[in-house]
Parts: sequence; structure tokens; C-alpha cells
Amino acid sequence: MSLNNSPADPRLSLLQEWLPTLATPTNVDTLRPASADASFRRYFRVDTPDGKTLIVMDAPPPQENVRPFIHVAEVFGKTGVSVPTLLAQDVERGFLLLSDLGTTTYLNQLNNDTAHKLYIDAIDALVLLQTQSKPDVLPEYDRALLSRELQLFPDWYIARHLNVTLTDDQKNTLSKVFDTLLANNLSQTQVFVHRDYHSRNLMVLPTGNPGIIDFQDAVYGPITYDLVSLLRDAYIQWDEEMVLDWVIRYWERAKRAGLSVAPDIDTFYRDFEFMGLQRHLKVLGIFARLYHRDGKDAYLKDMPLVMEYTLKAARRYSALIPLVRLIEKLEDKAPQVGYTF
Repeated sequence: MSLNNSPADPRLSLLQEWLPTLATPTNVDTLRPASADASFRRYFRVDTPDGKTLIVMDAPPPQENVRPFIHVAEVFGKTGVSVPTLLAQDVERGFLLLSDLGTTTYLNQLNNDTAHKLYIDAIDALVLLQTQSKPDVLPEYDRALLSRELQLFPDWYIARHLNVTLTDDQKNTLSKVFDTLLANNLSQTQVFVHRDYHSRNLMVLPTGNPGIIDFQDAVYGPITYDLVSLLRDAYIQWDEEMVLDWVIRYWERAKRAGLSVAPDIDTFYRDFEFMGLQRHLKVLGIFARLYHRDGKDAYLKDMPLVMEYTLKAARRYSALIPLVRLIEKLEDKAPQVGYTF
């Protein structure tokens, strides 16, 4: 499906004018949507005269800025992992022309037969990326940023989605749990972190698998973060035994590669789970915000799985039981209108 020039879409008109000015030839009339995003970014696919396809990113300023994407593409590309090649850019207007990593995401392809090979490929790519991490190249995933993300849970999930006002005691409970999680997160080895290393952002490639996309928010932070994104994925769930097996395989590979991970698997798994909890609480807040602020209701169906991950992990650690009690109490009281899946 190609797109018609529309006065209601001035960005699209600009894009259609921009493409013919580039050194890389494209058939502009073949421009069609490739995928949407949780942000303001849009992606289009366009054919080339030699029968291939390319991707066009539309990241409208001032809401979006393509500079971080360009920077991370270069940083990650140098490590040997597969990322799109940047072919042309208009930084001021927020347009990029990129090589196309195909249409098959991990999520499309994952099943019980394919999962092991796909996840091992993703783990190997992750270790390759992490072993070449350096400080001062990407923004730091520091306490302030990790805390800000956790705050999305009370602000958007509890206050807005559940419509609950916390008592002072409940706020203190949450604050103590957050401090426990952050102390663990910040004590972990720091590496390059993609920040959304999951089945929707990994493309299945015949060579150099996986293709990695949507990395513009990459930071320098805790070593277990991307592993948690991968294995405790909001969009697809695996048995605990399988997840544990993949965690162990990652841990063994990371140690062999000289990465500074916890020396025993029990401690490493706890690091993985505490990092997971930070991420799950953030994601619940983000999914609530996408629905209530941005009108994107598709993420509501993914909330119960993220909450299941949260409670399962928290129940395993005595320091986190207060979080379990708080959530169970809030969910009991919460109005159920619009909250059935």
C-alpha cells in the first residue's frame, strides 16, 4: 500500500520531497507504513530501483530527536552486533534513511521449537555488546534516572490507573522497597544497556542474528537490565525453568568473556530479579500512561503479565514482601471498571 500526499499529514509531504534529493535512489511512490511506535516516531518502508527495500524514520521535532539514534547506531555498530546502517539524515527535520533489517521480529518467530536458538543468538549478541562497553560514551543510568522510572508506578499505575491515593504509611513502604531495589541495581557492574532488548526490537536475520532496532534510549547501566528485558518480556512468557536455564547460559558466557558478574548463580539470579522488578514497575507505569495520557489501549492487555512477573519475583525475597502486600491490597480495592482483559 503506497501513501497519497495528504494535507492532513505535512510530515509525510516533507518526507516525500526529501527522498528524491538523496544520493541513495528510492521509488518514492512505494512509500508505505512499516511500523508505529509507543512514541511520536513513525517508520516507513520504501523500495529501491534494484528491488531492495529501505526504512525511513520520521521523528518529529521537538518531541523527538534523531541525534541519540545516530550516536548509538555508531557505538553499537562498532561492537559487531547487527544494527541498521545509516544512509542519509536530516537532523533538523528529524528524517533518517536506514538499511532494512526485514519484517520478521523475534515475537513473530518465537515458539517452543525456535526459542532456544533465537535466545542463544540474542544472549551472544548481548555479551558481545557488553564486553566492549566504556563509560562516558552513553548517558549514565544513574540513581536519578532509575528513581524517576520507578516513580511512574505510583504516579500512573496507582494514582491514575487504579485511582488510588496512597496513605503516608503506604508511601513509606513503597519508598523503602524502591531504596532496596536501587541499592542492588546501582551495585551491579555497569555496561552498555539497550533498555528495550526484547522480542519486538530484535529482528530475525539469516546471518548476524539478531538485528537490533529501537536503541535510541541506550545508556550505561546495570549489567542484568537487558537480560531481564529479553527473558521477562512483557509480550511473551516462558516457563521459569527455561528462563533460569537461559540466565545460567548467559552468566556462564559473560564470565568466560571476562564480564564482572556475580560469582555465584544464586546472587546473579537475585540481581536479575531485583533489576526485573525495577523494570516491571516502570513498565506498569508506562503502559498506564500510554493508555490514560496517549489514548493507546493496546498495552492494557500486556499489563497482567507484567504484574504477574512483579508479584512472582517479589514473593521470593523477604525484603520485598511489603511490596506484595501493598499491591494485593490496592488491587483488591481498585475499581474494576475498564480493567477486565
